[in-house]
Amino acid sequence: MPKSKRNKLVTLSKTKKKDKEQKESLVKSVRDCLDQYTSLYIFSFENMRNIKFKEFKEKLKSSSRFFLGGNKVLQIALGKSEAEEQKEGLHQASELIHGFCGLFFTNLPKSEVIRGFQEFEELDFARTGSVATETVELQEGPLEQFSHDMEPFLRKQGMPVRLNRGVVELVADYTVCTEGENISPQASRILRLLGVQMAAFKMHLRCRWTPNEFEVFETEEKMQLGNPSDGS
Repeated sequence: MPKSKRNKLVTLSKTKKKDKEQKESLVKSVRDCLDQYTSLYIFSFENMRNIKFKEFKEKLKSSSRFFLGGNKVLQIALGKSEAEEQKEGLHQASELIHGFCGLFFTNLPKSEVIRGFQEFEELDFARTGSVATETVELQEGPLEQFSHDMEPFLRKQGMPVRLNRGVVELVADYTVCTEGENISPQASRILRLLGVQMAAFKMHLRCRWTPNEFEVFETEEKMQLGNPSDGS
């Protein structure tokens, strides 16, 4: 009689060992980069989209390297205190590792880095639970953008619709989502069908570290582009 997969045991010691090895590898890789690149930036992000992030990394791979991982592990890699820091001033950067963030090592000039992060923005469809950036309302009447076979699906999403001579018709005004409120699973599906993109994948620089300088950017969202002569 074949054994049930549900009876299969997982050795926790092996799992813990693998996890420890991965963390140690991450710490080593980060520390190696301290000698390979001229600058380190801590950056935060919102509405992460893995494919778009991978494309952004690919463009910069010849001059830069990104790290995402557990914040505590990244802090250990740099040094959580002045006594533990791998290089002078790194504990200040470590203190800014919190929330959704990562490390960016690069040999690019400061002005080019700031410009690249400021200009980066990728729109996508909002996911369930995200906050609506605008109110989307549909007026009573025909919804000619939807084919007749979509009517049952739209009804399941809570929309007051019916078929009228083969055309999907909204029998009353309907609010898909309201600005400032969380987007429901149903609203997320409808917004995708309508082609409305509310999620903006952005990255913001928090600070810059070099062996000779440490700089905290005043605001993450609105940084003034520095003089090109400042960065190298």
